[in-house]
Amino acid sequence: MAARAGTLGRPMAPRSTFAMVLTAPRQLEARDIAIPEIGADEALLRVEACGICGSDVEQYAGDLRTPTPVIPGHEPLGVIEAIGDRAALRWGVDQGDRVAVENMISCGYCPRCLSGERHLCVRRRIYSYVPLTEGHGLWGAYAQYMVLAEGSVVHAVDPTLPAELAVLFNPLGAGYRWAVEIPETSPGDTVLILGPGQRGLASVLASRDAGAARVFVTGLSSDAHKLDLARHFGAEATIDVEQESVRERVRELTNGQGVDVVVDTSPYATEPVVDALDAVRPGGTVVLAGVKGFKPVPNFVSDKIVMKEIRIRGAIGVTSSAYRNAIRLIETRRDALAAMHTHEFDLDQAELAIRTLAREVEGEEAIHCSLHPGT
Repeated sequence: MAARAGTLGRPMAPRSTFAMVLTAPRQLEARDIAIPEIGADEALLRVEACGICGSDVEQYAGDLRTPTPVIPGHEPLGVIEAIGDRAALRWGVDQGDRVAVENMISCGYCPRCLSGERHLCVRRRIYSYVPLTEGHGLWGAYAQYMVLAEGSVVHAVDPTLPAELAVLFNPLGAGYRWAVEIPETSPGDTVLILGPGQRGLASVLASRDAGAARVFVTGLSSDAHKLDLARHFGAEATIDVEQESVRERVRELTNGQGVDVVVDTSPYATEPVVDALDAVRPGGTVVLAGVKGFKPVPNFVSDKIVMKEIRIRGAIGVTSSAYRNAIRLIETRRDALAAMHTHEFDLDQAELAIRTLAREVEGEEAIHCSLHPGT
């Protein structure tokens, strides 16, 4: 059995960690935070890298209405620095192992957890959204070290993978969950992905890996480089929504039949929801995954859902099976995925990293950004 840090001659865990704390919308503050003793059901993770996605931008801006002060960062990749005995047995890892951490902490015994839907746990907590005032406060990966709580799920990752590629496990996991598992994408299907961000591109990779025969991707004129990458990853056609009608272009591409699956990954914009109802075939599936900031959707006509018998599914979180598929893809196609990662930052550059992904830094066009805390 594994022993906690400091026993059996193992090195003592560090006593504090540097972290970036979100204290209010658009305000990140550097702090030094004490590291607690690690219990039997917990682990201490030395963070190698933390991916940054659109929800980091939304949390930073205050659009997600998450509590503050809080340590952001819900895509941790790192090395187990210390681990409790029961956690080591439950997770099948030990000190020194490299792991990817799922972002949701579930209770394990509510009806949703027992049904296999742990991402819908009624008592779920999400790393980076638990405030600093709760317990030890080390609930996010914008830090050198974070605590992994009981109820976490971790996945072993090849230690030879470059950290900036290994940390793609989260967006790629979302691609498998949103574009394959939820809509039950099958070989031969036609898939339309709305939005060419990192999760849109991940959806291209996942749907093609699942056997989708044709994949189309939409984007803005300013997304030209992302649309090029979508084609490189296997998209048959791309649609510039500022130059073309999504509805008409999809009709042309499918001979008026519509697509089997639509996945909306676009943040904030509500027009893609309307486009999805027009583009999907009768009996097809629409997956809504892009957060809109709680805005209503203008021109939403519910009768289209009725008349076409459209199945609409929301998507929150990623399943363990999707994470496993993502890690498999990274480990087998590391060279092919390198183009998806564009920017790396030190931990104290967290604000710059977020603003870069949000297109607030002139001259920078980012797809995937990551923080690398060091020790």
